[in-house]
Amino acid sequence: MLRRAAAVVFALALNPALVAAQEAVFTVTAPAADVYKGPTTVTPIIGRAPRGTVLPVTRNLGSWAKVAWPDGPDGVGYVHLTTGRLASANGEPPAVNVTRRTAPDSGPATATLSPPPARQLPRDQMVVTDEATGAPISHLFGVGGTVASTRSFGATARMWRNDRLGFQVSFARNALTSDVAAGRVTSMQVEPGVVYALFDHVSNYVWIRPYIGSGVSFHHQNLKVSASDGAVAASDNGVGYRVFGGSELTFASAQRFGLSVEFGYRRVPAPFPGFEADKLSASLAGHWYIK
Repeated sequence: MLRRAAAVVFALALNPALVAAQEAVFTVTAPAADVYKGPTTVTPIIGRAPRGTVLPVTRNLGSWAKVAWPDGPDGVGYVHLTTGRLASANGEPPAVNVTRRTAPDSGPATATLSPPPARQLPRDQMVVTDEATGAPISHLFGVGGTVASTRSFGATARMWRNDRLGFQVSFARNALTSDVAAGRVTSMQVEPGVVYALFDHVSNYVWIRPYIGSGVSFHHQNLKVSASDGAVAASDNGVGYRVFGGSELTFASAQRFGLSVEFGYRRVPAPFPGFEADKLSASLAGHWYIK
């Protein structure tokens, strides 16, 4: 008995990947789940698993699960978590027939039973899964802060309505000085805007979501000639616009946090000569998704 136990322990130590692969399984709950070559819908579909299929999970990638799939490159494939349930393995998985995509056979045709056609499920790239608990984390609404190269800083909020369209608003303050005019101009700005995600790229460590957008810029500016007394010499309200592009990054180690890098063009009125803000700017924003 002791020899047999020692042999089992030695075999498991030689093959730790097998132990890790059995720690979690993915059970297909949709009518069928497409198995992709990579963790994104732009890669080819290499197979299809019907409802009830239990697949060993080798890695949880957030919105995707890397599973064992014999017909895939290196024997693996990727399924989206919206097509099934991720859970810890308990006992032997049930035997389920899996329909695989193979090359047409030149031999005589034979009748085979196949599962019903899969219902087209909406792509939902907004769902991220906590790798520790398996609970879904949705990137629907986030709040945070922003800083820009125009010496402005403030608060920001972003909301995604689906896997492409989103809305954001920022509240920022900046200060301008001039080499040709006396005084200092402080500006408070509110910028609501619309963003559109171009695509999603999910890897083992980072989720990349590039986007473009535009918005309206509301400004309230105060000109203070003397910094000592703090008196406002003049003030003005203005409306402009802004167009921008950037990318939101979500890392596997902090799945609720989105880091955005943006480059944009802003055109707003300059009521005080000598205090013109830069039209081109770069900004950095962080959103913590609370919903």
